[in-house]
Amino acid sequence: MDFLRRKGADTAPARGPGARRASGAGQRVAIPEEVAAQDHQLRISFAAKSSEGIRLGSGPQALEELPAMITSLAQSPIEVVPPRSMDSGQASPSITRTAEATAWLAAHGAASPVTRHALYVLETLDAIDPAYETFACTLLDGSLDPTGYPEFSAIVGGVAAHWDEATGDLIVRAVVGWGGGGTRGDTDRTAGRILASLFRGILESGRALGLTDAGRPFPAGGPAATVCPHCGFATAGNRAMYCPKCGMRMVRG
Repeated sequence: MDFLRRKGADTAPARGPGARRASGAGQRVAIPEEVAAQDHQLRISFAAKSSEGIRLGSGPQALEELPAMITSLAQSPIEVVPPRSMDSGQASPSITRTAEATAWLAAHGAASPVTRHALYVLETLDAIDPAYETFACTLLDGSLDPTGYPEFSAIVGGVAAHWDEATGDLIVRAVVGWGGGGTRGDTDRTAGRILASLFRGILESGRALGLTDAGRPFPAGGPAATVCPHCGFATAGNRAMYCPKCGMRMVRG
């Protein structure tokens, strides 16, 4: 009956940290056949709407009338963003392209949070082209977070304008955008209603001459490209009579 005997000092198990390490070293850890993965996802949704172009009569005060077209819908101060200067390079709101992102911040870093958010959304969706378009921007619907940036369901935008290359008239269209790290079901319907109101505001400005194609100028390039002597903007070919950026008449040698 050896198992009933009192264990002596010689038969007592060893105690202490060293004994635990020795006993643990002899144990085998079971390796699972499948890896338990943690999923990480970020869903960002941007959307925008733009209207047809409306032709406005040319004149020195044409661009100054843009803020008045959206005053009745503005929920924040209206900010007018002129076309980017030619030394801004290929500015783009893409953080993965550091040179373009740095140029974009240099061009728009001083703008308000609402305007920077609107430019980021609309440029990402290619709804506006700040290379030659003048953009009057404001908060149109929704709320701001404590730091002053629009919430994901807030609607921002206003009117974008550029000069017609053939006639020198101002082409104005309504543009709205929204989005971020979430979505809201009725945002699209609200944006459509606001876009219609902005469109009516342009028509009621008193300078409207009718609807027109809001197509953008052709990309510049090639030996036949004409460079505006006033602002340096390069148009496509030699068909342009007026610069779509500054509205000045092209000077031909």
